Amino acid sequence: MTLPIRDEIFYPIFCFYPSIFPPANLNSHIILFLAWNYNIKTNLSLYYKTFCHAFCFTLLIRKNLYLLEHMKTEQRIYSEGEGWVTKSDNSLGTLAQLVFLFGNRELLKQQQPIDLIRETYPNAEIVGCSTSGEIYQEEVYNQNIVCTAVWFEKTKIEIVKEVVHSMDDSFSVGEKLASKLDKEHLVHIMVLSEGLNINGSELTKGINKQLNDRISITGGLAGDQDQFSETVIVHNQAGEKNLVVAIGFYGENLRVGYGSMGGWDSFGVDREVTKSKANILYELDGQPALELYKRYLGAHAANLPASALLFPLSLRLNNIETPLVRTVLSVNEADGSMVFAGDIPQGEYVRLMKASSDRLIDGANDAAEMSKISLRDSDADLAILISCVGRKLVLKQRVEEELEIIREVVGNKTAMTGFYSYGEISPTKPFDQHCELHNQTMTITLFKEI
Repeated sequence: MTLPIRDEIFYPIFCFYPSIFPPANLNSHIILFLAWNYNIKTNLSLYYKTFCHAFCFTLLIRKNLYLLEHMKTEQRIYSEGEGWVTKSDNSLGTLAQLVFLFGNRELLKQQQPIDLIRETYPNAEIVGCSTSGEIYQEEVYNQNIVCTAVWFEKTKIEIVKEVVHSMDDSFSVGEKLASKLDKEHLVHIMVLSEGLNINGSELTKGINKQLNDRISITGGLAGDQDQFSETVIVHNQAGEKNLVVAIGFYGENLRVGYGSMGGWDSFGVDREVTKSKANILYELDGQPALELYKRYLGAHAANLPASALLFPLSLRLNNIETPLVRTVLSVNEADGSMVFAGDIPQGEYVRLMKASSDRLIDGANDAAEMSKISLRDSDADLAILISCVGRKLVLKQRVEEELEIIREVVGNKTAMTGFYSYGEISPTKPFDQHCELHNQTMTITLFKEI
């Protein structure tokens, strides 16, 4: 073999190329490294060639160590004043397949922040939602966007979405989302939903019906601080309202853990739901629901519906061992009704609830322990935390303590992101695959590639 240029120049370049311009997978690296040892007919000394091999192989390993691991993340935070600021960098760039964006509603409605993320991760699906607070590691932000890019070595993803024309569409939207996803090798679904114009209970029922409780589902309803004005969903463009997206995760190498716990305490007497329709409550014990609720709230009634986040309802269903929590989304002064994030079935019983900061933090710890159990106590690569806005309002300046207690459970190597929501979606027990809508819980989803 005759080289067109001097051997001393060509040979180092031939070695350096795969180190500077890394191939997409480890197999390509192995092929290129073996190619270095191809019997090129040169007059170079063995010492010179050995030096080139050793130096370049060291550079390759240092630069591309992530290719020897399973799953990687990196994070950025956006603010109007500073733009995107890098918090962790694993050089994912074109490798990232999935990007989560959780942020302030008005920021997510702007195209510019999304375009900048698209330039950074040109091959990734970008999904996210507006929030009632953004979670980055153990910190809570309120006027930002938290970006978490994810690279999977073996896991594949698929994104589907549906438009919610009215709250009555909720069940059919859930059915359509689940039917669109390919079921072969599907191991988990994460749902990010419109937060106001949706009945979360009916949405999860529609999904469950299509999947027959064979696939685990977690996720949440978008938030809007405590304004209850408008929520938006992101899918590869600026945020839009009245959307629901579902992310399907595929492959036998992905392990998913999940846990959802509250920490609220019931008080007062049981009240029978004597008149309701889906998620609209009209009467309790034969009395107008809103009137009765206002009597319980006292001075807090003047700040409805936001103040209702401090006093959710505990709903006891005949077919579920653990009571569910329901949060008020809006009230109707004209007919005395209350609209909740999920169903309030007629004939069932409810009680008012209250919370202390310590009990809520204990609940977050229990959710983390539950998620670790369902991950079989292994260390997660990524944790997505979805906590109800009502918890944030109760915890106030102590809100980050529930994130700190979760960090103690999941460990320091796990990247954490998430948001404060208008509702959480998760099974009620480890290893269950029947999802429910929850309110006022901390819901955690752990991901690990093996």
